[in-house]
Amino acid sequence: MTEIIDFLQANNIEYKENEPMSLHTSFHIGGNAEIFAFVKDINELSKLMCYCLEKNIKPLTVGNGSNLLVSDSGIDGLVIKLCGDFENIKLLDETTIEAGAGSSLASLCRFAYSNELTGLEFAYGIPGSVGGAVFMNAGAYGGQMSDVVKETKHICSDGKISGFAACELDFGYRKSVYSSCSEIITSVVFRLKKGNKEEIFSKMNELIQRRKDKQPLEFPSAGSVFKRPEGYFAGALIEQSGLKGKTIGAASVSEKHAGFIINVGGATCSDVLNLIKHCQDVVFNNFGVKLETEIKII
Repeated sequence: MTEIIDFLQANNIEYKENEPMSLHTSFHIGGNAEIFAFVKDINELSKLMCYCLEKNIKPLTVGNGSNLLVSDSGIDGLVIKLCGDFENIKLLDETTIEAGAGSSLASLCRFAYSNELTGLEFAYGIPGSVGGAVFMNAGAYGGQMSDVVKETKHICSDGKISGFAACELDFGYRKSVYSSCSEIITSVVFRLKKGNKEEIFSKMNELIQRRKDKQPLEFPSAGSVFKRPEGYFAGALIEQSGLKGKTIGAASVSEKHAGFIINVGGATCSDVLNLIKHCQDVVFNNFGVKLETEIKII
């Protein structure tokens, strides 16, 4: 760890020691990261990846932490968060946007709206980063990232810059090619369509209102905990099992949407994991359906 800190200092890369991961996850859960680096441009990231390869260090890269459940004991080693230049969004031509992986989906959607571009309305309200959303092919209300991504750029473990065309991204349900490789997404190019600004605004407002009406946005959570089982809906199975409101420690199955586990105040990772297992066991006993987690457990 001393060597990593020396490297970060020598290259003017901002970092913090023993940084609480609860500050970087929407669950507000997680112990300390041994070293948490705030990487602000491609040059810093390239140097850092080369160093990690040389020292056999496997860093964890995080976005907005909206899909993460981090251990109460924290994370040994290095965590990387992309900021600075990685939060930039720009117009490439009349219908194409390039967004840094560290930018939020909300800012991307607002940028598309301001340029009268339609296609991203479904993503408005998803509380994630652009990189994280593409990593897991995030989607809602009939749309998903695979519908609008033209290409990606990423950095390899050896510090070299490369990318994938849409046809190479192997998008599936809550997965992409990045789910099984070590490359770090640095930016994403979206192909959209010209639209009517009032209609885009109306659709965005409609979907955000639906979220407010149906999801427990007033509590910390990581969104939908479970993947959709084939032929079923996880939230419906949990509700039909009488588990709405089920609480372990300070983790609770939302009364508003049974697909959400919420932090009602001071929940630990152990609380959430125990509640996840309880829901899985009860649903399997009742319906013979095995619920798989959608959230990423670190």
